[in-house]
Amino acid sequence: MVKIRYLSSLTDGERQALVSRYNLELEEVLPVVQSIVDDVRRRRDEAIIDYTLKFDKVFISKDKLRVSEEEINSAYKNVPEKLLKAINRSVVNIRKFHEKQINEFSCRTQSGVNVSQIIRPLERVGIYVPGGRAAYPSTVLMTVVPAKLVDVEQVIVCTPPQEDGTINSAILVACGEAGVTEIYKVGGAQAIAAMAYGTEVIPKVEAIFGPGNIYVTAAKFLVSRNVRVDLPAGPSELLIISDDTGDPNFIAVDILSQAEHDPQAKVVLLTTSEVLAHKVESSINKFLELLPRKEILWESLENLWILVTRDLDEAVEFSNDYAPEHLEIHAKSPKSLLKKVKNAGAIFLGPYSPVAVGDYSAGSNHVLPTGGYAKAYSGLSSYNFVKTISVIECSHAGLKGLAETVVTLAEFEGLYAHAESIKARFKIEK
Repeated sequence: MVKIRYLSSLTDGERQALVSRYNLELEEVLPVVQSIVDDVRRRRDEAIIDYTLKFDKVFISKDKLRVSEEEINSAYKNVPEKLLKAINRSVVNIRKFHEKQINEFSCRTQSGVNVSQIIRPLERVGIYVPGGRAAYPSTVLMTVVPAKLVDVEQVIVCTPPQEDGTINSAILVACGEAGVTEIYKVGGAQAIAAMAYGTEVIPKVEAIFGPGNIYVTAAKFLVSRNVRVDLPAGPSELLIISDDTGDPNFIAVDILSQAEHDPQAKVVLLTTSEVLAHKVESSINKFLELLPRKEILWESLENLWILVTRDLDEAVEFSNDYAPEHLEIHAKSPKSLLKKVKNAGAIFLGPYSPVAVGDYSAGSNHVLPTGGYAKAYSGLSSYNFVKTISVIECSHAGLKGLAETVVTLAEFEGLYAHAESIKARFKIEK
């Protein structure tokens, strides 16, 4: 099950396969997803109903696709007070972090020339909340809270129904606490297509956010020509860097915490200590006996690699190439490695910063790029839900001070009307 190897012993092919982990999987599902997306675009709600029956094993009539106000209200009766308090605490922390991200500003680039940035929210966004194997109220909070924080006018949520045709009560309560009441009982690629193109019941949105499985990720790629999507956020992944000071029990349980998400979850441990590598393997087996979801864990752990490195620099070099969704650093001086990290969705420093705290309640966002896309994408933030607009204001003196520069560049590029729009204001002669 657990593969312990020296990083230097990997062949070029093994290393490349490990780094480019999702590319082949995505290519395999694209034809299937394309047919679903095309069908939803053509048959709309009729296709949604058929796919919900096929994939979620439940028939939901057209008039029941949207969750009713009564369903949301009754969900509060099914959620323990302790869970409601945890949801509320998380909402507060997520809002605190995300409100710091959005700032309008103004600057004077030169005398008489003022350039500022204003921010306007998107008008209608769609949120995808995964379901199926488990319910994820935390994903509701991570996506809806920043959207409502920046005053998005309409936020809709799509999430797969349970076999009895209902939505998990914790998800509905999280929606209520985060401030969204427009919820639809549809999941998978068909939900992404419905939000991208609209149906009779589900409105067309301007942008789609939220993580999902490989089919959801593929659907977001396909509809991105027609609607803005957030980032490639597929099955969960974790890379851990540790020296010989790492606690094998902490590392083992953190590995299992990511492995339990999905059979497709990917975990890599890079350690400078072969002794620690074997201790982690033993600890994994110990904790595995105590945990539920064993079927998922066993399948996911087939994807686990434990790689022994020459030193921490080699570990960081590989991590930057891998560009993990989550990066944990268990080392004597974790902050000393931070400046060397170039690519990661989110970084967790030290033994008391497990990924789980970021998944739920630290305040940072857990919708993060996977599959190596952390090389080019950031995690979900308040900025995803807004448009930034530049505002330029020049005084007479300010424009005069820029006139020669603008005219020179415009005429060089052969855009003489551009140049004339400046010269006409000052009667500049060649």
